[in-house]
Amino acid sequence: MSDTSSAPVATNRAKMYQLVLFPLNNGATNVYFVLILSYVAQFGSSILKLGMFASIMVTVMRVCDAVTDPIIGALMDRTSTPIGKFRPFMIIGSAIMALSVIALYILSPFIPESMMWLRYVAFVVIYFIWVIGYTFQTSCTRAGQTVLTNDPNQRPMFTIFNTVGSLLGMGVMQFMIPLVKGMYDVKDANGALVTSGFANPTTYRIITPIGIAISVALTILAIIGIAEKDNPKYYGIGGKQEKVKLSEYVEIIAHNKPMQRLMVAGGGCKLALAIATNTTVLLALYGIVMGNYNSLYLPMMVLGYVCAVPFFLLSMRTSQKKGQRASLIRYVSVALICYIGVLALLLFNNHGDPATTLSFPFNGGGAINLYTILFIVFFGIGYGAYYATADMPIPMVADCSDYETYRSGKYIPGIMGTLFSLVDKLVSSLAQTLVAFIFLIFAGLSELPDDGTPYSLGIKIAVIVMFCVIPMIAWAATLIAMKGYSLSGEKMKEIQATNALRSQAVAQGMSLEQAMAKYPSTPD
Repeated sequence: MSDTSSAPVATNRAKMYQLVLFPLNNGATNVYFVLILSYVAQFGSSILKLGMFASIMVTVMRVCDAVTDPIIGALMDRTSTPIGKFRPFMIIGSAIMALSVIALYILSPFIPESMMWLRYVAFVVIYFIWVIGYTFQTSCTRAGQTVLTNDPNQRPMFTIFNTVGSLLGMGVMQFMIPLVKGMYDVKDANGALVTSGFANPTTYRIITPIGIAISVALTILAIIGIAEKDNPKYYGIGGKQEKVKLSEYVEIIAHNKPMQRLMVAGGGCKLALAIATNTTVLLALYGIVMGNYNSLYLPMMVLGYVCAVPFFLLSMRTSQKKGQRASLIRYVSVALICYIGVLALLLFNNHGDPATTLSFPFNGGGAINLYTILFIVFFGIGYGAYYATADMPIPMVADCSDYETYRSGKYIPGIMGTLFSLVDKLVSSLAQTLVAFIFLIFAGLSELPDDGTPYSLGIKIAVIVMFCVIPMIAWAATLIAMKGYSLSGEKMKEIQATNALRSQAVAQGMSLEQAMAKYPSTPD
């Protein structure tokens, strides 16, 4: 076995503007995470009158995406164009998503109710096309990190800038959409909600072009960030274009144990995010259980983002010192502990009792009480810690991709990225279906509730299950998966050193097989 501990390593480092700009690709796709995944079921139910069908199809279409993900991943690994490997997929994906969301939110409501069959067909077809575009662009976020940098001190920074990008995409949409929705709420003379703005097609006609403009702008910046690095000299060992068969996915999953565990952890984190930030869940929590959506939603959303800032800095520092695994475990544990407090407070809530209800002194809310202070503390710290780690599995995909090159010699970032995005999509789509079925099971609702739906104990139980219990189970699964995750900070240094020596040997005329024999990998 060759010693790599003292060997010089040609570290691939990114420039600061590249670290800042390329993660905006995730912000560009997260615009649609909010625009489509958070609202498409509400749109299908309220505007197209598809009822539970819309929620169910979100999951069905994502399951169908299990077929397209491996194909697109393999296609990406075989791709080499004058503008690189990743940029074509970013451009095509952005265009597909923009056109499909226009067709869905702006054009499909013009289909008359007398042709309901066409509404069903249009919803399914357009949504499926959107999913393909989403796969094109999201896969680049994960795969492109492998060429951006392999510096263990830089990769954790991706999480910070990725979150900034998400705030520019997801955060802006989460802030803007409720304001637009509020413009089209219909209320009676007493101020009680009669018809939600989400039942007005104009709401979607306004938010669609705004979302597209933000996403396209972020995509352009991300393309600038990856342009210099989207070059064959950064493609694995020797810039080889892999021709991996789809059947080899099984072999990769079976032998890449870190990827197995990351898929579980990433799925857990994504499920917690998708459920805890689901539009309908938050409408039910703040609008029905707590009784004042307009005074609570935005302040609590801002609170979560503000509390996340110190945890972003802490998690990055922990990742640089001890590796991303250690950081993920530490701060997910903090979130899990704090949400025990959030769970207790929601169980203690007595609807209509000011002493056990969240309140802020504006938009019809009351004075801040002890209950609100305790909720701010537990929710703020818990959500802040969790949100700081929600996207941490994304840069860890690059570690797993480098590990695959270290293990097998294959540079297949497209396959590795789509393996992870497959779990991402299945889980996020499962979240919407879970929301619909949990409201059906506990509250007997055949349609998704809005902030005008009357309070019931069943709705409160459904909210507690979705806002606290499911995320807590997901975080527990993440901690269990990470316990045996082998890619520590030290292990990644060994992997990068070995891959660098192999690449140098191939550049000097040695075959890949000879280079791997000279610089072999060590068992996990």
